Amino acid sequence: MSQRSYIDASLRRYGFEDLKPVSTPKDPATHLSSTSSPQSTMDIAQMAKVPYQKAVGMLMYTMLGTQPDIAYAVQVLSRFSKNPGKSHWEVVKRVFQYLKGTCGLELVYRGIGEEIRGYTDVDGNMAEDRRATSGYAFMINGGAVSWSAKHQEIITLSTMESEYVGATYAAKETLWLCSLISQIFKSTLSTTTIFSDNQSAIVLAKDHQYHAWTKHINIRYHFIRWIIEKGEIWLIYCPTEDMIADVFTKALPLAKVKHFANELGLATV
Repeated sequence: MSQRSYIDASLRRYGFEDLKPVSTPKDPATHLSSTSSPQSTMDIAQMAKVPYQKAVGMLMYTMLGTQPDIAYAVQVLSRFSKNPGKSHWEVVKRVFQYLKGTCGLELVYRGIGEEIRGYTDVDGNMAEDRRATSGYAFMINGGAVSWSAKHQEIITLSTMESEYVGATYAAKETLWLCSLISQIFKSTLSTTTIFSDNQSAIVLAKDHQYHAWTKHINIRYHFIRWIIEKGEIWLIYCPTEDMIADVFTKALPLAKVKHFANELGLATV
């Protein structure tokens, strides 16, 4: 699957067709925050002329269709839609530059089957609002069929806790995917494997004992324990260097961006 025509049209629409392609959607050294949003009336008026929301909307449509590798950048840019600044707009342009250089990639699926394999990860560095970023990807036949990069709804108190909440997000998506595939293919899927790179979160998800240091976690995030006990998912450890969902939680250097894009099924055909 490819959105090359749509990407080319988007580049022309915003006058970005002459920009030089870049190799990563977001520079790891660039940190966006609300402090870069315009404060004066003049600056706000100038940014009002910039089609920030529309451009981010086009990037989101592209991301949801065939470009999971820009999900993290789009998620970050979306946070500043109400009052974007010049530095935020520069990152929008960078994502379009990345798409210009990668528009030849297609989301490829190989083989026939229904087995689902999931990956879940969470950014250990909290954003300015102290909420972690969760990401997950689900693979079938070597290609991604579902992916997400989102701010967690709650403020967690540790990396283990944020990874546990992120695993619960992935577990809920697993149930929906299994239900959808079962309806389409009229079959019942076996237990789905979800990989996590945090061993403490895996232990917590499999442990039904009461702990004082988990009593503050909302009971709905313990849902993952129930479906593990039912045998609907396996939560298994995966080393960070092999964690595909890492690309959804932070800006990565070139080597990792290329590696994980390939693992998601993005390839030149």
